[in-house]
Amino acid sequence: MNLRRKWIAWGKNPLVRQSLFVLGCAFILLAPVVGILPGPGGVVIFALGAGLVLKYSEWAKRRYVRFKRAHPNKGRWTDWSLRRLSARRREERRREEAAPGN
Repeated sequence: MNLRRKWIAWGKNPLVRQSLFVLGCAFILLAPVVGILPGPGGVVIFALGAGLVLKYSEWAKRRYVRFKRAHPNKGRWTDWSLRRLSARRREERRREEAAPGN
């Protein structure tokens, strides 16, 4: 079994998923404290926490989809900042539809 498959199998363990979700919440709560310090540390910590929460929480995913539907432009920026592959596909599709000659 290669390393990628082991990593995926490890991430499907419910205890690991819950632990990573809690770690993401802790990062989000820690971000304002780190944000007091000089530098972009608070933003980075918040982004890590948000990424973990979105990856391992179905509730957070549903809320994120609702947010994106209510605010499409903000959702586009959020997808871009999270480097989501689905965002890249949607952006390419949007550009193809908007291109002249279609």
